Amino acid sequence: MPRADDARPLPASAAAFAALTRLPGTTTALVSGRALASLRAVATPPAGTLLVGSHGAEVWLGPDSAGLELTAVQAQQLERARACVADVTGRHPGTTAEHKPAGVVLHYRQASAEHGESAVRELLEALAGEPAVFITEGKMVLEISVVNANKGESLAMLRDTTGATAVVFVGDDVTDEHAFKALRNGDVGIKVGDGATSAAFRIPSPDALPAVLELLLAARTGAKTPE
Repeated sequence: MPRADDARPLPASAAAFAALTRLPGTTTALVSGRALASLRAVATPPAGTLLVGSHGAEVWLGPDSAGLELTAVQAQQLERARACVADVTGRHPGTTAEHKPAGVVLHYRQASAEHGESAVRELLEALAGEPAVFITEGKMVLEISVVNANKGESLAMLRDTTGATAVVFVGDDVTDEHAFKALRNGDVGIKVGDGATSAAFRIPSPDALPAVLELLLAARTGAKTPE
């Protein structure tokens, strides 16, 4: 997907996910690197779905959830990171910046290999040694955040908050490995696509996800799955 904002869940996946959300004793959550506003716009999650954005820097657990508030130091560091990314994207065609409440992301999927590699190298050099700046590499992105959070910590928080006795986590990004490593005995981790992973299971592409969710739905309701 050339533009991250163009991504949408497959209708069959969205339908199965919504059905799981309505089940008693079942909690659904979306844990994403996207900012919460972007996650809501792209995923249009059903009511009752818990949301974790910006890799854990933003959390929505219901109407009473407190919004993200940065300290003065974090706000200063965020401006510094944004300035560095703006400098890099201004000199490397095809690279773009995505601004988040707690960070800024360098996207280089649409840049040439030369410009993408140079942009990443220069940005890492510019931010080397900066205090309170946390850098994560994803698929053709470099994310800079002033809040130290990851999907593994977010998964642990959701488990504690909901009292979940078992977790099913599905992900396709490099940053999802934090979540896979946080899973316990009795949990299920499913990697989507190629690449090294700590997940115990793998499906080839998002096209296979509806069948997985429908199987989970059938297991939770006692219904029979199609032959």
